[in-house]
Amino acid sequence: MTFRATVLTLYPEMFPGMLGHSLAGRALGEGAWSLETVQIRDFAEGKHRNVDDTPAGGGAGMVMRADVLAKAIDASSPAGDLRPRLLMSPRGASLTQARVRELAGGPGALILCGRFEGVDQRVIESRGLEEVSVGDYILSGGEPAAQVLLDAVVRLLPGVMGNEASGEEESFEGGLLEHPHYTRPQDFEGTPIPDVLLSGNHARIAAWRREQAERLTAKRRPDLLAKRPQPVTK
Repeated sequence: MTFRATVLTLYPEMFPGMLGHSLAGRALGEGAWSLETVQIRDFAEGKHRNVDDTPAGGGAGMVMRADVLAKAIDASSPAGDLRPRLLMSPRGASLTQARVRELAGGPGALILCGRFEGVDQRVIESRGLEEVSVGDYILSGGEPAAQVLLDAVVRLLPGVMGNEASGEEESFEGGLLEHPHYTRPQDFEGTPIPDVLLSGNHARIAAWRREQAERLTAKRRPDLLAKRPQPVTK
């Protein structure tokens, strides 16, 4: 089954962008996943094909129209399409590695890239859009966020990463940040590689990496430790 991504955007020329390079680009070329872009403006009517209008109740900026977006969504994801419908939005739930793995295990996704002040709430509700955020900051549009999401998902598709074990030991897998890494030269500006990593004792190395990961997580992301399931004591 090929992972199929459909991106609804006002700027289809922004794709594949970075997704056309490195792991994602090679996988795209080999058919491990597919990418379709849909110009939202094609579903607008009138001489100027307006996709937005002033916000009801007043306020700054413009809001993407529900009727135009509904037509674009319905044409791109007809009845029977089992792919989740995502809206890249700063008010959405934070994208997590667990959600990325869920998406990678599915048939694909339809992704709506928001612009302006936001999207009419009625189309979010009527078309079952799942709002997703890639961080607590504001972008000029959903396109960069969509590329981040797809990059995270595509690298987990079967056969995309050369070493499948790489994806199992990264940050956020198991609820911890990743341990520090070292490679040659053995001594860099007076700082050597930790002796334990050169010991050849795999049990000691695994324990050291685990300890380092827990220490780093406690320092930088204590919230992750708080979310981890606690061992059951009798």
